[in-house]
Amino acid sequence: MEILAWHGTLPCRPATAAGAVQFVWVSGQDFGGERVDDKTGKDMSKFDWVTERSLCSLPKVFKDLRLQVEEDVKTRNALRPDNSPYEFSVAGKGSGFTVLLESKDVHRSVIFCLSDHAILVQDDKGNKMFEVTPTFNDEGECRLKVNAEERDLWQVRRMALEELLFRD
Repeated sequence: MEILAWHGTLPCRPATAAGAVQFVWVSGQDFGGERVDDKTGKDMSKFDWVTERSLCSLPKVFKDLRLQVEEDVKTRNALRPDNSPYEFSVAGKGSGFTVLLESKDVHRSVIFCLSDHAILVQDDKGNKMFEVTPTFNDEGECRLKVNAEERDLWQVRRMALEELLFRD
């Protein structure tokens, strides 16, 4: 087996029929220092992508979504005029929750369900509005994919709840 020392530029030599190529890291070498992200100005050379990626798991994103939706509902209820004939609430536990609009004549809702590979958002008739999947992008950000577009959590909440919370 041929052993190559790696001092900076990775030699590009395929394994030969005589044997495989093994690369050996030569310690103490300086390979260029910091890599600063152009957008954020952060040193990305020490970026802990493993921890950040684990925070972008489907169950974690679903939990964060639920907490932020509860805050949205609390805020929206606080903005209602005094003696409003309607109220918003959040109900459900575990793998699903529902945001409800209730008044004397109107009962509407948006349903959030955690499935094996996505968060499903449905209207009160069970019709799929859209599907959300977490994605970890090249900038090291946890984003949400909806209809092949990356979104922030607040944008997903608005897509799901704007009509329910602000219907005229």
